[in-house]
Amino acid sequence: MRTSKFVGICVLFFILSFIIGIITKVVIKPLWAKKYSLTWSEDLGMLYQDLSYGKGTANKFDLYLPKNTKNHYGLVVYLHAGGFTQGDKAQDEGMLAWLCSKGYIAAGINYTLRTEENDKSVLSQSIEIKEAIPKVIEEAQKYGYHINEMSIGGGSAGHTLAMIYAYRDAKESPVPVKFLFGAVGPSSFYREDWDVYGFDQNTDEAVQGAAELFGIMGGVNLTSEMIKDGSYIEKLKPISAVMWVDENTVPSVVAYGRYDKVQPFKGSQRLLDVYKKNKVDYKYFEASHSGHGLQNDNQVYKEWIEAVEEYLDKYMPAE
Repeated sequence: MRTSKFVGICVLFFILSFIIGIITKVVIKPLWAKKYSLTWSEDLGMLYQDLSYGKGTANKFDLYLPKNTKNHYGLVVYLHAGGFTQGDKAQDEGMLAWLCSKGYIAAGINYTLRTEENDKSVLSQSIEIKEAIPKVIEEAQKYGYHINEMSIGGGSAGHTLAMIYAYRDAKESPVPVKFLFGAVGPSSFYREDWDVYGFDQNTDEAVQGAAELFGIMGGVNLTSEMIKDGSYIEKLKPISAVMWVDENTVPSVVAYGRYDKVQPFKGSQRLLDVYKKNKVDYKYFEASHSGHGLQNDNQVYKEWIEAVEEYLDKYMPAE
């Protein structure tokens, strides 16, 4: 009974903390941020909402088409936050409108959220995103917009899904992936990294907690024995972005909070290490006074979004 209660608390804390992080970032918005979050207007182009890419109720995307006319376009996908259980593409309209204003085709994609009634996981959500990308490109083509390259980003849960696509699925993308960007998305599922949940401790509760939470996220059945002998790591590879980084990994700009109680900071350090090891062109920003919402380091957040713009201009220029 004690172990089950501990596991339940870990899962609930993970979900609630993700949501709190989203709220703080949405509510607290400095003046400089207005440049990167625009109110949609027909002056920017055309917006087509709730286009289907699959049979699921949530299998919808919004497509932002810029007004300027040219032979080909870069696509920027931005995936919403929400702890894999909440959120919607509509919450990123400001970011997507800004990307469209720069001359990109922009897309926000919904994915099927996990609920108490289903067994959806980070794995199933990543598969949905992979299936959505060709549909986004096909839909743009219908309106006369030819896409020949793309970049992908997201916040929190969306950042995780973006990394999985850019690092795991890039070779199967219908167009070349040029760039990855995001903030505070989990990329590593080594239990020693998840010290904020106590999963690094050698107790029955810690081992069972890791098996339960990681199993839910990975869409796999994990046992305490797998956690103890380390065999769980390979089973979680499909959702572990850090395990897919190699010398061919696309340029990446990421940001993490030093005191994050949701996405363990140690996990982001492992990501940083593999960037260095594989000589990835990256920029890593540490919000040294913040948690998951990066709410106490507006200057760092500003430098992050400016780096996103810099890398977009460098690796996928809109003009």
